[in-house]
Amino acid sequence: MEWHISDAQSLSIIDREVGKHSLTPAEYELVRRVIYATADFDYKTLIRMSDTALQSGAAALAARTTIIVDVPMVQVGISRQIQATFANPIYCGMETLTRPQKEKTATAWGIETLAKRYPEGIFVIGESQTALVTLAELIEAEEIRPALVIGTPAGFVGVDVAKQRLQDSLVPHIRTDGRKGSAVVAAALVNGLVDLAWQAYGKEEVGR
Repeated sequence: MEWHISDAQSLSIIDREVGKHSLTPAEYELVRRVIYATADFDYKTLIRMSDTALQSGAAALAARTTIIVDVPMVQVGISRQIQATFANPIYCGMETLTRPQKEKTATAWGIETLAKRYPEGIFVIGESQTALVTLAELIEAEEIRPALVIGTPAGFVGVDVAKQRLQDSLVPHIRTDGRKGSAVVAAALVNGLVDLAWQAYGKEEVGR
């Protein structure tokens, strides 16, 4: 990401207001990106990362693993950063053609279709709670084994259950606890992770 002086000033303010914390430098970088994108300091305590999430996600990005997102807003939010670095393919569940179904939303069916095509992909669910539930069901049924799942949909009914199922899955993941979340949060997490992965693997990519 290209930073302007105003970005640096904003990040300095965030650092000052966050103060002391127990996050690792890599974890804090992602949390800081989300706070910068949302101006919401609650995310300091709402973002949860499984033990292997960052390592698995960075390695998958460097391996050009396919990225599956739920809605176009996430796709637009990450495309520029992805194309400037690892150039992973990105597919959107909402825009995936499926036969009309009544049991699930179009986005959930799109995610299921793409998940079965790319069972070891990187999945980014920023807005659709039904898509996150569908993904959890596929993981629990051992039909897919994602390299990383980012789950940040907002909601009032059942969203905590969906996120808890993601936590219980033991799949590498980053999620938001509670009601808060959005596609903006998901995109910020992906872009932060891409920058970290590029620092770790970028020289190898340039040398290829």
